[in-house]
Amino acid sequence: MLAAVGLLICVATAWPHPSAFAGSSINEEVYQPSSRTVIPIEQQPFYEALSEKAAAWDEVVLDHVVGDSPKTTLLNFYAVMSDVALRADLLGFSSSTGQALRREAIDDTNLLFGLAVDALDASAFPESVREDMADEAAIQLKIVLDYVFANSREPIHIPSQAGMKNRNDLRSNPTASWRIPGTAITLTSDIKGDPDNENFYFSASTVASIRSMYEEIRDLPAIKQPYASPNFYSDFIYTPGFLVPPDWYLSLPLEWRVWLEWPVGDQTLFQLAAACVLILVYAYISLRLMRLLFRTYREIGDDENDYESSNRRLFTVDTLAWRRVLIVAPVLPITYAVEQLVDNVINFTGTPLVVAIYIFYVIWYVSASIFVFFLFEALGRSAAEFMSQIRRNRSPIQLRRISSFVMPASRAVGMLISVVLIYRLLLLLGLPSNTVLAFSAVPGLAIGLGATKLIGNLFAGLSIQTDRPLRVGEFCEVGGKIGFVTKIGLRSMELQTLESRVTIPNSVADEATIVNYSRRGLSVERQPMQGLELRLPVRNPMSPFQLEELVRITKLILQSPSFLDHAVELQEQVVSLESLEDGTSQLIVFVMVELHGWKAFLKVRESLLVALEEVLERITLCEIVVGVAYSTSPDQLRLMPELLKAVVREDEQLVFEAARLVRISAFSYDFELEIRSLHLVHDDFEDSVHRLNCRILEVLADHHIQIPYPTQTLELQSNPTT
Repeated sequence: MLAAVGLLICVATAWPHPSAFAGSSINEEVYQPSSRTVIPIEQQPFYEALSEKAAAWDEVVLDHVVGDSPKTTLLNFYAVMSDVALRADLLGFSSSTGQALRREAIDDTNLLFGLAVDALDASAFPESVREDMADEAAIQLKIVLDYVFANSREPIHIPSQAGMKNRNDLRSNPTASWRIPGTAITLTSDIKGDPDNENFYFSASTVASIRSMYEEIRDLPAIKQPYASPNFYSDFIYTPGFLVPPDWYLSLPLEWRVWLEWPVGDQTLFQLAAACVLILVYAYISLRLMRLLFRTYREIGDDENDYESSNRRLFTVDTLAWRRVLIVAPVLPITYAVEQLVDNVINFTGTPLVVAIYIFYVIWYVSASIFVFFLFEALGRSAAEFMSQIRRNRSPIQLRRISSFVMPASRAVGMLISVVLIYRLLLLLGLPSNTVLAFSAVPGLAIGLGATKLIGNLFAGLSIQTDRPLRVGEFCEVGGKIGFVTKIGLRSMELQTLESRVTIPNSVADEATIVNYSRRGLSVERQPMQGLELRLPVRNPMSPFQLEELVRITKLILQSPSFLDHAVELQEQVVSLESLEDGTSQLIVFVMVELHGWKAFLKVRESLLVALEEVLERITLCEIVVGVAYSTSPDQLRLMPELLKAVVREDEQLVFEAARLVRISAFSYDFELEIRSLHLVHDDFEDSVHRLNCRILEVLADHHIQIPYPTQTLELQSNPTT
C-alpha cells in the first residue's frame, strides 16, 4: 500500500497542471525573471514542520485543520489536501478493493476534505452555493499553494502564535492577518460575525479570488515536489461523483471513459449529456403536474352553478383542496433530488453549477410557497368541516359560518409563510439583507399610495370576525339592506336580499348600524381567568449551564403543589428566556390563574416575585469556583474532579454535573464545580451549599491541597539617566 502511494506521488508530481479560476491574485514578482534561483520546497524553513504534520495526519483523521496561528492552519491545510488528493487518486484508480474497506476509505477521505474546507472563510459566496464553491476553492487553493511553494525565490517564514505576537509588537498597528509573501493569499483570525474567534482561516477575500489565482497558473508547467497535486482539480471536475468516482463509473471500460471524459469547457461530454437527459425528464414531470393543477380550476368553473345549488358539495370541497396539495407536493422532493444529482452525482462545477443551483433554488422555493398556501387552504377547509362534525351540526349554514371564520385566517397565515419563503430565497441567492428589507418596504409603499381602502376593509373584516355581530346564515339589516348573510370574507360580506345579492365592503359594514334579527338572549358567562406575566432581568452574566438551570428550577417550583400558601391553582405556566439588545437576558414567566379581586391578584404576584428572585440567587450558587495553589502537584490536580464529585454526592438533594479545570488565574488553578439542586425551598438549598463548602475545605485539607492567598508582585526599576 505504501509503495503504491509513493508511486502515485511520483507520477502525480510529473503530470501537467489542469483547469480553471478568475481575477488577479499572485503578485507580479512571482512571474518576473530574477537572477535568484528558485528555492525547492525541501529547503524551505517550514518543510520539516510540514513533514511532521503530514505524518501525523496519515495516522489520525479526527483533528482540526484550523489553528491558533497562520503556520498551524496553513501547514495543516496543505498536508491534509495533499493526503486527500493522494487518497482520491488511489480510490479513483480502481473499484476492485473490498466494498467495506473501500467505503471506509472514501468516508475517511471525505472527512479529511471537509476538515480542510472548514479552514476557508467562504462567507463571500452566496449561501445557496457556498458549500460547493468552498469545495472547489479548497482544491484550487491547494494547486495555487503547490505553485507558490515550488516557485518561491525567497525563504517563506510562516509565523507561529509567538511569531504573530512578535510581529505585532514591532508594528504600530497590530494586525490579525498574515499574507504569504509575493501573493494575495491571506490568513486571518478576523472573521465577520465571530468577534470571539482566535483561530486563523484563509480570508474571505482570498477564497473569493482563488479562482483568478488558479486561472493565472493553470497552464504553467508543474515543478516536481513531494506534496504537489497537479491533477487534483481536473480529476475532481472531469469525473462524476464527489471526490471519488462511483463504482459503476469505474467499472466501465477505459475506452468508454476516455470518450465520456471528453472536455467541453469545465465539464465533460458525459456530464452535459446526463444533465440534459435529467433536466428533460424533470421538465416533463413538472409540466404534467402543472397541467393537473390547472385542471382542478377548470373543474370549479365547469361545476360552479351546480355548486351554488347543491349543499352536498360544501362538505366535499376540501377534497379538491387536498388534491392541489398532493399535486404540488412532489415538485419539492423531485427538485431537491435533481439538484443533488446534478451537484453530487453528475458533478457539475464552476459557473454551470452555480447557474443550475440558482435555478433549482428558485423553483424549489416558489413551489414551496405555492405548496404552503394550498396546504393552509386545505387545512382550513378540513378544520371547518371537522369543527362542524364536533358540534354535531353538519348543516350547510353551520359549515359556512365556520368557514367564514377559519378560511381568512388560514389563507393569511399561508400567504405570510409564502412571503417569508420568498424573502429567504432572495437571501440564499446572495442579495444583501438591506436590499431584501428594501423589497419588503415596497408593499408598504403600495399601501400608502393606493391600497388604503383595501387595508381598511381587511381590518374591518378582522373586527367583524372578532366581535361577531353577525354570522353566516343570520337574517340582518346592514346599512339599510335587509337579507341573509351568505359570506363574510376578508374584503367584503354578501347579503342575499329578496331580489338580489348585495356586496357590502367590510369598512362600511363595520361603521354601519347592524340589526341582527336572528340572535336573541345572552352568552354564557365564563369563570374569570387572569394572566400574569413577569419579566425579571438576569443582572449577572450566566453560563449556558446556569441559564438551563434557571429555566428548570423555575418550572420545578411553579409545578410544586406547595408553592403557594393559599388556595390558588396555577392553570398554565410558560417559562422562557429572552436576549436583550444590550447583551443581557431576562426571565419570562407567564401563568394563568383563577382570581377574584385585587387582593388575590397582588398576593399571587408577590409570591411569584419572591420565588423568582430566590431562583436567580440560587442559580449563582450552582457554579462554584475552587482555586488551588500553584504548588498543587499534577496528581493532586487530576484527583480534584473526583474529590469534588464525591463531596457533592454526600448530599442526596444535590446532583453532580461536572468539575473542570477552567482557567489558570494569576495566583491559582481554578476548578469550576457545576451542581444541580432538587430542593424546593430556597433556605434548604443554601444550607446544602453551606455544608458542601465546609466538606470541600475538609477534603482539601485531608489531601494537603492549599487554597492560595491572592498575591501581587511589584517591580521597582531605577532610571539610569538620573
